[in-house]
Amino acid sequence: MQFSTKIFPQADLQSPKLLKSSLKTLLGQNTDCLILGYSKVDFDGFSAAKGTNAKAGFLRELDQALGESVNHANIVGDLDSKQATVCLLRAEKSWSTNGVKVKRVLLVSLGDVHLASDRSLSTYSKVARAALKVLSGGSIEAAVWYTPSFALSHKADFIAEEVRLTIQYAGDQAYRFGVRQPAAMKFKAKDKADTFKHLVFAGNEGCAKELKAAVDQGVAMVEGMHLAKDLGNLPPNICTPTYLGKTAQGLSKKTGLKVEVLGLKQIEALGMGSFLSVAKGSATPPQFIVMCHQGGKVGEAPIVLVGKGITFDTGGISLKPGEAMDEMKYDMCGAASVIGTMYSVSLMKLKKNVIGVIPTCENMPSGQATRPGDIVKSMSGQTIEILNTDAEGRLILCDALTYVERFKPAAVIDIATLTGACVIALGHVHSGLFSEDETLVSELTKAGHASLDTVWRLPLDAAYHDQLKSNFADVANIGGRPAGSVTAACFLSRFTEKYKWAHLDIAGTAWKSGAAKGSTGRPVPLLVNFLLERK
Repeated sequence: MQFSTKIFPQADLQSPKLLKSSLKTLLGQNTDCLILGYSKVDFDGFSAAKGTNAKAGFLRELDQALGESVNHANIVGDLDSKQATVCLLRAEKSWSTNGVKVKRVLLVSLGDVHLASDRSLSTYSKVARAALKVLSGGSIEAAVWYTPSFALSHKADFIAEEVRLTIQYAGDQAYRFGVRQPAAMKFKAKDKADTFKHLVFAGNEGCAKELKAAVDQGVAMVEGMHLAKDLGNLPPNICTPTYLGKTAQGLSKKTGLKVEVLGLKQIEALGMGSFLSVAKGSATPPQFIVMCHQGGKVGEAPIVLVGKGITFDTGGISLKPGEAMDEMKYDMCGAASVIGTMYSVSLMKLKKNVIGVIPTCENMPSGQATRPGDIVKSMSGQTIEILNTDAEGRLILCDALTYVERFKPAAVIDIATLTGACVIALGHVHSGLFSEDETLVSELTKAGHASLDTVWRLPLDAAYHDQLKSNFADVANIGGRPAGSVTAACFLSRFTEKYKWAHLDIAGTAWKSGAAKGSTGRPVPLLVNFLLERK
């Protein structure tokens, strides 16, 4: 899928003086489809103008240019003012007589833009999805999306959010597992590639700068999402800790990322006893991946992203039920989202310092595996009584959270498919957000709304820590069934006292089950938007 921009300096469908010339310019493009948004006001004006002396509006002028195709669509009921209604007009002989070169015009209703409810980004998403659905799977290969006609707000940042969101959805729609995999793996795409291949975002002088930046950012974000999806969807016999390390190193050759991968002996030397306790049961060695993007000023405190990378989770000695255990290949989606985000950040040459840290291993049962009741010493010096080996994500993350102290970070966000309890609490809509830093909460919540990759804040009250008390160690790794996602976050918080920190539990949002089984690429959009807007 390709995305690009095109600027028409004098094109403005809202200006009566420029309306005819603007339409002539847009309709004169040699493309399979021109996509235009219209509002209820446009629709009502079109109906009122027919047979009266009322002032001609956008749809009336378009109707004249297209030989009354719009009017015919209205008569047969294809045109409507209801939000997300689509109307596809196909070229007729009269079009070429009027100098029209586009093969189709797709009209998409924005609804009543005077209503605040119809001007939100979430309602815009319905409009974008409806339009993109028409473009997919048919004979349309390329299209021009005239951005100003879709602007529900003329604020530059809102237009940029609309464009990034449209690219996000278009990239999501075009994704096919197997298309981007190394040839040596010989994975074939299960589904045929989408016939729709190129979307051009057109604009005018009023939004040219914002449009180009938003498209560049959106493309980089989609690349990161696709990488995260690929990593999540790969089978666990391929996507091992070693594979994740090599993938990160491969990105350093393509971008400006600096990557270091620490092996077993180096992890042991660091004193990461908690991390190593999880890796003990597997014949596959653990890896500790550090990815650095130096886009900010020298010495500027970085944002650090920490991703849980359990490439397969059997539960260890506390073995999981066999049903749906195949989906435990997705237990490294936190790691995949960090690798994807770091890739996006490097592609867009973000002017900030960002570091990605990924502890990765398998959680397997064997004669060498950690037992329930074992006590281990974390890198921080705190001892942990392991009551359940299936609560392993927090055991690898806690050492990573101690490790990142050396970077003196401005903020740390860990991302993990951490608890089934979070799925029970929030389902598959929101990722769980835990933090006591109000600024981080606000920024992540705002980024979630901007990308529709949303979060919901859950508590971190001190009272929950009582559930983690141990008779034999500083802390237990589980706190029982009540508030399981909260106690997991409380456990992690014990290792984050030296910096600002937030935890994202993505157990319910990182992948889908059933017929739609596959990685979602979340929360790459959330993290990218957070980093873009971070001051």
